[in-house]
Amino acid sequence: MRFGYWLPVFGGWLRNVDDERMAATWSYVRTLAQQSERWGFDLTLIAELNLNDIKGTRAPSLDAWSTAASLAAVTSTLELMVAVRPTFHEPALLAKQAANIDHISDGRLTLNVVSSWWADEAKQYGVRFDQHDERYARTREWLTVVDGLWREPEFSFKGRFYDVQNTILEPKPSRQPRPTIYMGGESPAAKDLIAEMSDAYVMHGDEPDRIGARIRDLSERRERHDTRPLQFGVAGYTIVRDSHEEAMREVSRITDVKQSSAGYGNYQQWISNTQLEQRVSLEDYSVSNRGLRSGLIGTPEVVLDRVREFEAAGVDLLLLQCSPQLEEMERFGRQVIAPYRRSLRTAEVASAVAQEYIVNRQRF
Repeated sequence: MRFGYWLPVFGGWLRNVDDERMAATWSYVRTLAQQSERWGFDLTLIAELNLNDIKGTRAPSLDAWSTAASLAAVTSTLELMVAVRPTFHEPALLAKQAANIDHISDGRLTLNVVSSWWADEAKQYGVRFDQHDERYARTREWLTVVDGLWREPEFSFKGRFYDVQNTILEPKPSRQPRPTIYMGGESPAAKDLIAEMSDAYVMHGDEPDRIGARIRDLSERRERHDTRPLQFGVAGYTIVRDSHEEAMREVSRITDVKQSSAGYGNYQQWISNTQLEQRVSLEDYSVSNRGLRSGLIGTPEVVLDRVREFEAAGVDLLLLQCSPQLEEMERFGRQVIAPYRRSLRTAEVASAVAQEYIVNRQRF
């Protein structure tokens, strides 16, 4: 299992709490990224929205790509998974930009390809807003161009949305044949595209049994297109406390919808422009990406058991949110990641000893 987290480019993840003590500033996210490497985190997801859908449209939000380029230069091990929306980026130009950041980071850049959902944001920024299945048709062409430019010495493509001719992109990304492509989505159009063209599937939060069913579904779809297995990630909001009661008090605090309503209109627009498998609840509204459904809440022992349940279900990556992140991520690293990795090392040693014992018995 790898452990990742959402970079707080919106100043937090709680729609009912105005001030989470994690300002949307370069200073805060730089410090968080550098510290997270010390706490054992493997990856950060840098979301891309020009407006703030958590704290309200007039609140600040950081630009994903300039932030990623800056983090590439001040971190050393952290994978930088940058969200990119095809309607906001011409594919050839993005492929060039991403390859350059990949070299700055020594091969740590990956993409989270997202089909846009926010009509008002697109209108404000002068970007075309396609309807649902049309967005995925565009994304298919967009990925074809990006992938071709990263792989081929010279690449041409002509489709409904994009036309590039005899295009040369040098240098290629340092990671070959290409940086990892992550994608998410729950509609039939999204799942078919993910199975065919991505390397990894990232999911909204849910309990391990439901996640396991999605993993089986996508793995079967994948087999129709490619022999390489997909990687699987799932979002989760984590609350680690010394007792169950303390954790539940924190859940009550962050799901109190009466505190703030700044992001409710944006949330309703997201619901109307996506195709979700399940109805959303008050908890889903309160914490983004259905993070509370993952159940990473309680004492360190309870949360660690839940991590192992996700691992058994086939999850490779947990994409965590918490608040405030500096304090909570340090706690998670110390009380969950460190014990988890110690247990892995203990299991590896035990396995090696058992194997040596078997070999010696065969000798004699």
